[in-house]
Amino acid sequence: MSTKLIFIGLLVILSSCDNNNNPFVYQHDAHGRGKAKIQIEESFKPLFTTCIETFMSQFPKAKVTGIYGPENQLIADFYNNKIKTIVISRDFNDQEKAYLKSKNVSYRSDKIASDAITIIMHPSMTDTILSVAQLKALLSDNNAKLPSNKQVSNIVFDQKGSANFNYMTNMLQVNKLAARVSAVNSNEEVINYVKTHPNTIGVIGLNWVSDQDDPEALNFLDGLRIADIYINDPETACKPYAGYIYTKEYPLIRDIWMINKGRRSGLNTGFVLFMKKDDKGQLMIQKAELVPALTPVRLVLQ
Repeated sequence: MSTKLIFIGLLVILSSCDNNNNPFVYQHDAHGRGKAKIQIEESFKPLFTTCIETFMSQFPKAKVTGIYGPENQLIADFYNNKIKTIVISRDFNDQEKAYLKSKNVSYRSDKIASDAITIIMHPSMTDTILSVAQLKALLSDNNAKLPSNKQVSNIVFDQKGSANFNYMTNMLQVNKLAARVSAVNSNEEVINYVKTHPNTIGVIGLNWVSDQDDPEALNFLDGLRIADIYINDPETACKPYAGYIYTKEYPLIRDIWMINKGRRSGLNTGFVLFMKKDDKGQLMIQKAELVPALTPVRLVLQ
């Protein structure tokens, strides 16, 4: 065999290694072409549906499939090497990072935005200003009532193990849920349930109702009340507008993280880079009335 053929063979082998140095995996994808699957926390679905469609319109040779589900399931699938890229509401904690390091898993975490938990209410409810402490009581105490002494029939989450559920139970340190707390299957189902059930509160991601230019978001808002939330002083109560998220005045703020172990030159990484660019993903995040991680936000406080 000639030296030239041996050299070419070595190049093929080296180029066929994946991000974790597993050889003989021929890679067909690049930043703007190929196929990629990304698992996304369901509370971010409206944003990423739009972003994926825009990305593929700009890169016709790319096929990105968004798979939506609860945060805990996404993390488990990432651990078990079922998926290369996930979108969740936080970075990995120290214990999770140590576990992945012990398995020699190389990955990168990028915060791409901040959004918020949104408390929605049936239109019949007049107590639309709530404190964080009142929310905790309603979630954990069957006897807790609204400030007007009115009872809450149901508090509805999308799914147990979702980013919405994890955030509220962890942030409020709720160890035992009241009997009125239940879960359906999605943020959209929470919205529809609250609209049709008086004396009901729902917990959703802001992304589902934030984009005022999206007819579907406006349709979701129709027939709902959005609660103003405060920590100590009712005078500081506010809704989850982008300006109040940016200034951290709204109490129920969380982030959007993309965690990726795809190849640096692969399509998964190409989509992450798209979401981080000021004139692309970050601009779309801003248009959706969320707070981009890298692009300055316009402070329009409503």
